[in-house]
Amino acid sequence: MATAAEARVLDLRRQIAGHDYRYYVLADPEVPDAEYDRLMTELRALEAEHPELITSDSPTQRVSGEPAQSFGTVVHEVPMLSLDNAFSEDEVRAFDRRIHDRLGSDGAIRYACEPKLDGLAVALVYERGRFVRGATRGDGVRGEDVSANLRSIRSVPLTLSGDDVPEELEARGEVFMPLKGFADMNRRAEAAGEKVFVNPRNAAAGSLRQLDARITAKRPLDIYFYGVGIVRGRREFESHSETLASLRSWGLRTCPESETVDGVDGLLRYYARMGAKRAALDYQIDGVVYKVDATLLQERLGFVSRAPRWAVAHKFPAEEELTEVLDIEWQVGRTGALTPVARLRPVFVGGVTVSNATLHNIGELHRKDVRIGDSVIIRRAGDVIPEIVRVIPERRPAGAAVIQLPRQCPVCGSDVVQDEDEAIARCSGGLYCPAQRKESLHHFASRRAMDIQGLGTKIIDQLIDSSLVKTAADLYALTAAQLAELERMGEKSADKLVAAIASSKQTTLPRFLLALGIPGVGEATAIALAAHFRDLEPLTKATNEELMDVMDVGPVLAEGIHTFFREQRNEKVIRSLLRHGVTWPLMPEPKQSAGAVAGKTFVITGTLRGMTRDEAADRIRAAGGTVSGSLSKQTNYLVVGDSPGSKLVKARDLGTQILTLEDLQKLLE
Repeated sequence: MATAAEARVLDLRRQIAGHDYRYYVLADPEVPDAEYDRLMTELRALEAEHPELITSDSPTQRVSGEPAQSFGTVVHEVPMLSLDNAFSEDEVRAFDRRIHDRLGSDGAIRYACEPKLDGLAVALVYERGRFVRGATRGDGVRGEDVSANLRSIRSVPLTLSGDDVPEELEARGEVFMPLKGFADMNRRAEAAGEKVFVNPRNAAAGSLRQLDARITAKRPLDIYFYGVGIVRGRREFESHSETLASLRSWGLRTCPESETVDGVDGLLRYYARMGAKRAALDYQIDGVVYKVDATLLQERLGFVSRAPRWAVAHKFPAEEELTEVLDIEWQVGRTGALTPVARLRPVFVGGVTVSNATLHNIGELHRKDVRIGDSVIIRRAGDVIPEIVRVIPERRPAGAAVIQLPRQCPVCGSDVVQDEDEAIARCSGGLYCPAQRKESLHHFASRRAMDIQGLGTKIIDQLIDSSLVKTAADLYALTAAQLAELERMGEKSADKLVAAIASSKQTTLPRFLLALGIPGVGEATAIALAAHFRDLEPLTKATNEELMDVMDVGPVLAEGIHTFFREQRNEKVIRSLLRHGVTWPLMPEPKQSAGAVAGKTFVITGTLRGMTRDEAADRIRAAGGTVSGSLSKQTNYLVVGDSPGSKLVKARDLGTQILTLEDLQKLLE
């Protein structure tokens, strides 16, 4: 039987949670602040008197007492995808047409609309209704564990309410700083002689990434939830609008400006309404988001690259300013591409100081006719990338010359070449150009390529500048003694890096192809090439026609791949890499039988024992199959590991054949 103190503690927590729900979710507080503070004071006193009654989900435990040493890494079970952007009415109408074309539908599509908050995306995990973990979006696959900081945000419920709370829920939202709170915080900081923040987004991001959650707790952060990643222990949502309604019923705040509309005209009317209301909102938005409302339609539409086909962000016009072009310089990228960059007289635009703007290529530079000394209008395209919109000719100084493409690379002096039908000009110095070496080595060592842990930009710069490394192959000849000579590199760090370089020798063919930095070959194309040719030698000897047999490889890309492997300097580097022991297993031979994997669509869910999901997906693709992230009537197989979640229930409803890892291996064999 509960004691009187325990009963009172539970009652106080229930009351406080109810008041939080009314205040943050319903925006309809029931009691004045003084009464709320009285309840919190009583609860703290009781917990101090009876510490055995303190639990992690108590509202008194939002802020931890000690700073963290660092943020841990959280791998998102379901990746947090980005959205494609639309900047005009025509692009929105094109988005709507694509939806109709893919669905084969003539009627108006119902869409869910919501403001696009300018904050920091996060994912919060609740188990049996209790908050257990929270992370930033990061790169979409891995984020930083900021659980302690999220707990300190008063509008984040530590315990969900309602009778139908899922067994496990990953709720996704946007942490932001209200404009009033931002202004008040900056006023206090200025009065105290402290640093002020430039804009609410930077303030929100910086506050959420404080190692000391006590600092975060003092910042006026807020959150709106806009979707889910994982839901286990309840039926799946039939629509996005139902998802938002359920989140609200569980105590998770959603944006009050969210609504559903019908058809593309409904989308454009919503955009106009939000544009008119933008200045009156107490939070920054940089556009609105449109999502196909029905979940089944979302699954039919699927994804492309790292973005869903069923959603788009319609951005507001960017803020613009007037400034002067001080100089135009040429940057040389990893693939040798020369990019003109305008150096500008620094100007404050959209909350940041802009001093550079890319002009993309020589054709773009000539089309806009930008010259040194010009007065130009610049904007932050999509509120992010500085862009020169136009030149003001009447302010042009006398004698301002047309900018020409340099004949020699500004870094290594090699000839600059440009194909007649290509906008991009390139340095012909290949892997010997210092600019390309640094960028190509950084790419070579990156996580999705050779994954050489500890080989960062600063170390690569030192290795190149000291002439210890000229090509990627030279990495495998480095000794710990050589590395220990580098700045801020001790013996232990040198030993670890040598070990990491040696470990990277055991790789896969797709990773190796990606690491080479072949122009136009990204991760998906590297996988397709590896699956088709199975090993490096037949790929290097392939003709253009043979290369075009690979999915998504057209004549231009085929010519680029063919040229890359015929370049003698590239051949020399590849031979050297192989001599140093870089190796990979032979890719499995694709199955041609209609009853095997070829032509079949797979979805993988849960944790596989003895094989990662990426490895399983690679083997399926190598065998001619397709791997999808969502179930539909077109899915042939669901591969199930531990903790499969709601996909298993849905597969049974759809009649999809369910495979264990052992079943998949038999099918592959």
